[in-house]
Amino acid sequence: VALMSKVSSYLRQHLVGEVTEAKNVREYFATDGSVFKLEPQMVVYPRTTDDIRKVARLSWQLAEKGKQLNITARGSGSDQAGAALSDGLLLVFPAHFNKLLELDVKKQTARIQPGINYRNFQDTIKTHGLFLPPYPSSIDFSTIGGAVANNAAGERTVKYGATGEFVRGLKVVLGNGELIETKRLSKRELNHKKGLSTFEGEIYRNLDGLISDNWELIQAMRKNVSKNSAGYNLVDIKHKNGSFDLTPLFVGSQGTLGIISEITLKLTPNNMKRTLLVAGCKTIDDADKVISDILKLRPAAVEMVDKHLLDFIEQHNPNQLKGLLDEPFPEIVLLIEFDDIGRGIQSKKIKKLTKIIKRITNDFQVTTDYDEREELWKIRHSAAAIIAQSQGTKKALPIIEDGVVPVEKFPEFISGIYELFNKHGLQSAVWGHAGDANLHIQPYLDLNELGDRQKVFKVMDEYYEMVLKMGGSTAGEHNDGRLRAPYLPQVYGTEIYKLLEAVKKIFDPKNTLNVGVKIGVTREDQVKLLRHEYNMDHLGHHLPRT
Repeated sequence: VALMSKVSSYLRQHLVGEVTEAKNVREYFATDGSVFKLEPQMVVYPRTTDDIRKVARLSWQLAEKGKQLNITARGSGSDQAGAALSDGLLLVFPAHFNKLLELDVKKQTARIQPGINYRNFQDTIKTHGLFLPPYPSSIDFSTIGGAVANNAAGERTVKYGATGEFVRGLKVVLGNGELIETKRLSKRELNHKKGLSTFEGEIYRNLDGLISDNWELIQAMRKNVSKNSAGYNLVDIKHKNGSFDLTPLFVGSQGTLGIISEITLKLTPNNMKRTLLVAGCKTIDDADKVISDILKLRPAAVEMVDKHLLDFIEQHNPNQLKGLLDEPFPEIVLLIEFDDIGRGIQSKKIKKLTKIIKRITNDFQVTTDYDEREELWKIRHSAAAIIAQSQGTKKALPIIEDGVVPVEKFPEFISGIYELFNKHGLQSAVWGHAGDANLHIQPYLDLNELGDRQKVFKVMDEYYEMVLKMGGSTAGEHNDGRLRAPYLPQVYGTEIYKLLEAVKKIFDPKNTLNVGVKIGVTREDQVKLLRHEYNMDHLGHHLPRT
């Protein structure tokens, strides 16, 4: 406590932003979208990059004296795996670090601060005919910094790829307070960086050595899945031609390697004119029969909800689907949308798609009308009802909500989920990205009950084991956090896991950056932090979507 009051009076004197140790503020930030609870000792709202640098520097100096004050960067706290929690100092970005610094409409790029609200940014660039495609379902309240930290993805990722594909460069504050810029460097530029006598130089030397020495092993990290945010992306740093870029490594690293203070993004032309087809499939196998052919048409979205979800909504909120779908509901509903720019491309694709869909069902509808499309998308976004609804003291828990498997394993994946839920006597409902075979499910459990608290870990272990057996990844788009971190040795094997540990050590030798996230996390750590009741109160000004 004496240390904390010294730290806070030092920071108050030296920062432009605010510093607080108020109990109510610390309690507010003790939860995020995950099942964990961890209270920070102090909250800082940085206003300048220097604020971030001073915090990092102080934490590094304390560590040199054997005193620990970890730093966690936080956006809006919608993270479902506990990466936005800290028992140290929380840097809260949305308050001040929320500016659009530069928009180049010709070059289709933007420079932004990480605390910017995703929806506000998206609306601004849409007025210039542009958009950022990998937006997550939490777009209304989440920040772009959070999306970059998690390598988030969403319903348009099947065509456009995850967040990492759109990040061109970063400004990052390193653990010791140094500020660096990342972009793709030529072999010559890399050699220059390696010659620096700074911490940055040391990082480039050590990381390049690590990658060169373990080249084959690193290539083996590639999984046959559409997206994967587990671990660190070591695959895309160094190219065969010797060029080198730290950007892909920081994207998805959840603030464990450095604190991102600025992001340069590549944007894409936005087409408001889109065509949507919604089809009801009688069986999972029917859906599976057409998915690979649908993907050949390069749709912008291929989403799904299952019958259990629709039945649940009908039971709890009967008017929500009125006029959209009739009972009895199909086993699986697919939503397929095209956004191609250019005359007639969409109508040609819809013709081909209609032929494909007719092989399995005549139960489908097509629309190009904006309002009708919005109405039909409600079928997919209605999954949020599951999350908002509680059944007595039971809540839908985000503990297995992000598995991804090879697309050809899609039917096996869904069947496996149903079996798991039956075995544990849980109500199941599945929704998500059919085109990516990245599915979301949230079992209803009561964290007040000891039995259910134990069941959380049983269900997680069995589920992630099943996903990995299919050659999948534990995290498609929601990353590891504190939740999936203990599974990383199983995801990649112990040899690669050692590399991940080595990378953390290179960037964070004093262990001050988002400690307890991604690397070195045990089951005991999780059990200690598990909440006794689950809610998303801090997102109360929005009803979350999924």
